[in-house]
Amino acid sequence: MVVLIQFVMTAALVTGAAAQEKPATKPDKTVHIVAERFTFSPSRIKVKQGMDVEFVLTSEDTDHGFRIPAAGIDVAIPQQGKGEVRVRFISREKGKYVFECSRPCGAGHNLMRGTIVVE
Repeated sequence: MVVLIQFVMTAALVTGAAAQEKPATKPDKTVHIVAERFTFSPSRIKVKQGMDVEFVLTSEDTDHGFRIPAAGIDVAIPQQGKGEVRVRFISREKGKYVFECSRPCGAGHNLMRGTIVVE
């Protein structure tokens, strides 16, 4: 199973049905992120301003979440062997964007974070 969700972060966040349609264009960069208690690998991602990035999210164990609060992104990552989730992210502004697990996954859940650095 593959779920594709597109989120675009600009001056106004694109949400709703338009955000969930399959993107018509190929991303500038694809980053595979593996979730596992209690880490994301990689946990620090550098991209250039305006770059269209597709995150391919999988789990090495149980269900996890992937949330970027500043972009309004919050998706479920299925448990190991049950598929992947793809999320598109475009940031028009330089800075750091925190991502975190949004599904309780055990005692170290609150440590499960990462950063997207937009240069």
